[in-house]
Amino acid sequence: MTGDPDTLAHLRRDIIVCRACRRLVAHREEVARIKRRQYAECSYWGRPLPGFGDPRARVLLVGLAPAAHGGNRTGRMFTGDRSGDWLFGALHRAGFANQPQSADRADGLQLRDAYVTAAVRCAPPDNKPTGEEIDRCRHYLVRELQLLRRVKVVVALGRIGMDAYFAARTAIGQPVPRPRPKFGHGVVHDFGDVRVVASYHPSQQNTQTGRLTRPMFAQVFSTVRRLLTEE
Repeated sequence: MTGDPDTLAHLRRDIIVCRACRRLVAHREEVARIKRRQYAECSYWGRPLPGFGDPRARVLLVGLAPAAHGGNRTGRMFTGDRSGDWLFGALHRAGFANQPQSADRADGLQLRDAYVTAAVRCAPPDNKPTGEEIDRCRHYLVRELQLLRRVKVVVALGRIGMDAYFAARTAIGQPVPRPRPKFGHGVVHDFGDVRVVASYHPSQQNTQTGRLTRPMFAQVFSTVRRLLTEE
């Protein structure tokens, strides 16, 4: 079975109208109203973000949450901010995207054999969702796992992304090893049906401090390519 675009479209509509987390709703809408000065003329999305990409993807990327002036502004995951520049640049170099730029959701970007999603669908204050908000948002990731049946490699962008994937996997009755695998950049965990590749999140905090470098990030997707050839 493969991901059904029509069913994914229904999930997209469900996500976009979600107002389950009062704090996140208030924050995303306030950010969209006040705006950042450099984007004063832009019309902010200001709603939850669905995942996007190839419905037949073998690679699933799980991040944290939309950025206040990135995805929350543009209406697409990782689009319009420096994290997205790093991510889509790396995906392009590895052959998973048709272009390295991520300016807005109408810029022609297409993912090939890859699908991008997140633990939380609304931009959280200070980029820090609460545990309750992560739990409340989990059912959207669960539905994506059920629809994206060809996934063989999961790229966990940060510890929260990895934990979110593990929790969603458990929710649909797929086993997670005990003790639970530990997060470490570049570490590969083999679950039998999928391999999980952990990576530092390409946040400004990580990239500007040198915790994550471009060669380190490129190596993650070289590993992904290698794992796909072993299938």
